Order: sequence, then C-alpha cells, then structure tokens
Amino acid sequence: MTTRKPKKRPVYIVDGARSPFLRARGRPGKFVAADLALKSAQPLMLRQPFEAEQLDEVILGCVMPAPTEANIARIVSLRLGCGDHVPAWTVQRNCGSGMQAVDSAFRNIADGDSEIILAGGVEAMSHAPIMLNSQMVNFLSDLNMARSIPKKLAVLSSLRPGHLKPVIALILGLTDSVVGLSMGRTAEILAHRFDISREEMDAYAARSHQRLAAAHESGNMDEIEVIYDEKGNIYDTDDGVRPDSNPEALAKLRAVFDRQHGLVTAGNSAQVSDGASWLLLASEAAVEKHQLQPLGRIVDCTWVGLSPSQMGLGPAYASSALMKNNKLDIAEIDYWEINEAFATQVLACERAMADKEFCKNELGRRNEIGEIEAERLNIDGGGISLGHPVGASGARIVFHLLKTLQRTNTQRGIASLCIGGGQGGAMLLENINV
Repeated sequence: MTTRKPKKRPVYIVDGARSPFLRARGRPGKFVAADLALKSAQPLMLRQPFEAEQLDEVILGCVMPAPTEANIARIVSLRLGCGDHVPAWTVQRNCGSGMQAVDSAFRNIADGDSEIILAGGVEAMSHAPIMLNSQMVNFLSDLNMARSIPKKLAVLSSLRPGHLKPVIALILGLTDSVVGLSMGRTAEILAHRFDISREEMDAYAARSHQRLAAAHESGNMDEIEVIYDEKGNIYDTDDGVRPDSNPEALAKLRAVFDRQHGLVTAGNSAQVSDGASWLLLASEAAVEKHQLQPLGRIVDCTWVGLSPSQMGLGPAYASSALMKNNKLDIAEIDYWEINEAFATQVLACERAMADKEFCKNELGRRNEIGEIEAERLNIDGGGISLGHPVGASGARIVFHLLKTLQRTNTQRGIASLCIGGGQGGAMLLENINV
C-alpha cells in the first residue's frame, strides 16, 4: 500500500471533459487513441481563460497505445497546441492508468512542483493489434536472412498453416500472465467466494443500462464532448447503452469464460470500448491567477496490492485504506463510483465491505466497513453500460463523481477501481461548493 505525508497545498479540479465511449464492434473504430484524446481535450481547453501553452504538464494514462503513439501524452500535447516547452508523459497502471495520471498531477501540484496540469486517460481497445505468432516471426526472420534464391526457397518450403495463426493482443492483455487467469476467470472466482448468483449479476447489469439511459435522458452526461469523424459524422453519446436491457433477456446469454459452469457473460461484464477522459487540476495560486471556478478538490489517493487471482476486490482494499487514512466511516461518504469491470466484481466488493470477518481478516479492521446503499453507488451506470476503455475509466469515474456531488449538493465521495494484476486504487473527492 502506498502512503504519503500530509500535503502542503490544496489541489482543485477546475474542469473536465470526455469523449463518448464507443463500443467496439468487431472492426477497428473510427478513432485511434490520440484522436480521441485530442478531440475531447480541444473543447475543454478552448473554454479556459488561459492558453494551452500555459499548462505546466500533460499527463495521460494509456495501456496499449499504437506503435505510432509512443508517449501518446506528448503527441496529444503537441497537437493540442501546448508548444514544445510543456512536458508530457504517459503512465500505465492497467485499468488504473487514468486515475494514476490524475494522482500524479495531484502529487506534483500538492508538492509545489506544478501549478496547473491537464491529466486523464485514453484507450482505443478496438485498435488492439492482431500480431504474428513466434513461428511466423521466426519464418520471416529466416527468409530475410537467406541471401540466395535456393536458401529462400528452402525457407519458403517450411511455411505451414500454423504459421498463420494470429495472436490477439487484446486477449493477451486481459489475461494475467503470472497466475494464468483471464480477468473474467477472476470474476468467476469472486462469484464463487461470495456466493453471487447469475440472477444477481444480470439484475445489476440491467440496472446499469437503465441508469445510464436515464442519465442521458435527463442531461446528467453533459461531461461528454461531441466529436466528429473525417466524414462529418457526429458522435455525442455512449453508444453501448441498451435502455431496454432487462434481467430476463440477459439470462439467455451463455457464460463466456467458463462455458460449462460459469456465470459471467458478455452481458454482465464491462463492454470493450474506445474513449478518452480529461481533468484540469490547479493549485490555489493558479485558481486565483486565472479566476477559475473549482468544481471540488482531491483530498487523497491510495493504491493497494492484493492477489491477482482476486483482483476485483481492489476497491474494497483501497477504499478501506483511504477511509482509514482520512479517519472516515461509511456514513460520511455521500456517493461512490466503483468501476464496473464485472457485475459480480462490484457485488463482491459490496459484500466484502459489509462482512465483519472479511474486514477483520483481510483489511485489518475491527468491524465491517458497512453497506453501500444502492442509491449512492454508480447512480448513472458504469462500465457495463458505458464501456471500460481501460486507460480512460479511472479518470472518467473521478470526474463523474465530482459532477454527481455537485448535482446532488453533497460533500464527499470515493472513486475506486480494480486493476488487473492484483491492485486497487481509490481517490477521495470533496465538493467545496456546499
């Protein structure tokens, strides 16, 4: 678990924006990661009373940038017009990458190293590469090394159908190589451990879609910036939402990760999607200098490690540590955003936090943390209905939680997510306008 000394300077979130989250539909999507990040950052920066060149840093989380997007933060920064002198760097903490970028900005401002930073996350999961397997790579290497026609013909004669079998990078990326489990398999483990039924998972998934549909209908997703493709087509909403989703329809879907005995389906899992999300962080001096109107402030952020085979419990571990560090109990948290990697993963975190034995044995607490009320958790849906572009989700839940606190005129919230590889992150936010 990471710990930090009390910060000397407050850090404010003054604005934010995100792209629509666009569901992957079999082919690469309309936008590469750098374009998603740029198109959502441009309107954010255009409405600021200062120029992009006045930023101290740009920090962007991304798990799988394209080969043409090395240090994608710098690419976006330059295209955004920040100029040559503004440093930019990319962070990678799997599903926590977007939150890590925000936390890095938070630390730099709180420590007095920066005054105003643009931080966020992006992922174009539909553009994950299809790669050559090792046999084909070796074959091409041998062919390239062959210097005569007879030698080249000899190498060509060794070509076999197995050489053409592709390697799907997305599947590899969603599998923990240390324990040999896909993320879906870890969700199945949690379902068994906490006795979570298929009916509970599907009910939760349907509720996520219904809540997101209602949020769009009521205007609670004004954080989305409209983006356009090269043909002028408009993208202005999260296109994976299914307003008519219901448990009965979801119950018809077959398990994906354990086809014989499993409970986790595509319907009660996060969607594979493309998207970007940004936050603008500032010190008190920057707020005064540019006459900014803060939405709220970041109080603290905590990261924890746990077994990779039960990585979905990361929010329970991280939220517990965060609440301990700040001497808070559950009654003092007005709203929660727990990223929906899987329905069973969120439900498992809820049960773990309400279970006295788990909290005592796993979290080192005397008593249970308590139950999170359904009306205070992910009130506008989450990854199941929105999608989970892994590099972006951590930044999205932070910004949306702050918008929720403002809308409901409440004070305090926790944004948290599980992280492949066995980690959890949690960020404590405060609405300063109540």
